[in-house]
Amino acid sequence: MNLEATMSPAATPDRSITNSAPTTSKRVWVGRVLSGLLVLFFLFDAGCKLLRLKMVLEASAKLGFSENAIVAIGAILLLCTIAYAVPRTAVLGAVLLTGYLGGAICTHVRSFEGAFPIVFASVFGILVWLGLGLRDDRVLALIAPRA
Repeated sequence: MNLEATMSPAATPDRSITNSAPTTSKRVWVGRVLSGLLVLFFLFDAGCKLLRLKMVLEASAKLGFSENAIVAIGAILLLCTIAYAVPRTAVLGAVLLTGYLGGAICTHVRSFEGAFPIVFASVFGILVWLGLGLRDDRVLALIAPRA
């Protein structure tokens, strides 16, 4: 007896997503470039924090963060970015970066800094998932609006 014939259509695995070879379409390349640019930005931001640059420490002090906290935040951002950059852990990295950016949004809302830093962090959160979705069909299937 054929097991797949007895399964309902909803229970049948979608072989087009799970067993297909990675596509190299323009969409995938746009996702890779977008994700690469985000990784570069996050690595730069993490590096500035880890190097304790004066301007970063001053701006962070205005938000209520100590120098030790900024170094820890930079290390966390570095680890999240590396997870996002590695294809095998990219979804975990996207989740972690989303949490990181949510913390940034919360900090800027608490400090009444205006709309720009809030919108900036929100857009970057969207771009993290857009870049990942464009390069991975499975993620796109999860985040794309359904008809």
